[in-house]
Amino acid sequence: MNGIYLVLLCSLVLCSQLTGCQQTGEVTDVDGNLYRTVIIGGQEWMAENLKTTRYDNGDPIPIIIEGDEWSALSTGAWCYYNNDEANEAVYGKLYNWDAITDPRNLCPADWHVPGDAEWTELADSLGGEFEAGGKMKTRGTIEAGTGLWKQPNTAASNLSGFTGLPGGYRFGSGGFGFMGEIGFWWTPTMDTVMPERGAWGRYLNYNSATVFRGHGPLLSGFSVRCIKDQQ
Repeated sequence: MNGIYLVLLCSLVLCSQLTGCQQTGEVTDVDGNLYRTVIIGGQEWMAENLKTTRYDNGDPIPIIIEGDEWSALSTGAWCYYNNDEANEAVYGKLYNWDAITDPRNLCPADWHVPGDAEWTELADSLGGEFEAGGKMKTRGTIEAGTGLWKQPNTAASNLSGFTGLPGGYRFGSGGFGFMGEIGFWWTPTMDTVMPERGAWGRYLNYNSATVFRGHGPLLSGFSVRCIKDQQ
């Protein structure tokens, strides 16, 4: 009996440390896109990048293709990486900051774009920022034909189930870069000390186990993950 109790206790501890035990679910956006979700710590996250073309109330978000038009925006917009629709199936869409902060809500009902503190909570539940990134990245490399990250894809295990992908991003100038090297996700949280730097975001890098906290210039186009509202 004691042996069975210890096995059960160890299993619970392992799951709490996210070594491969994940509770998963699903959520659908207003466009009908279905996303896998995963519980990490006390939070439920989308395990895929957002793809919606509409706010949750049904209002459309325009697609902006031309770089000069993108760089002049002051309203919400989205695009495909490199303006190539083929990238959506794996990487989702890229959105500007006006889209993620619009009060009509970019995420499905009862979900929202996570703030800076919620990303910190995620990293803390995965052992801290210096090791959380490896637990959030998908395994494998482009060069080996086993994944989507460039070598060496340091410490990648995806033990959390977050399934972080290197979707790159769109510069404020309208160009694109870093697919295969970086995945960058928005927060709506501005840097209040140095607002000229933009909003806080989180990014994963192909050559590090860290989940980095960095600035996102507001004209940039980044990936979006949604998190479920706390009850």
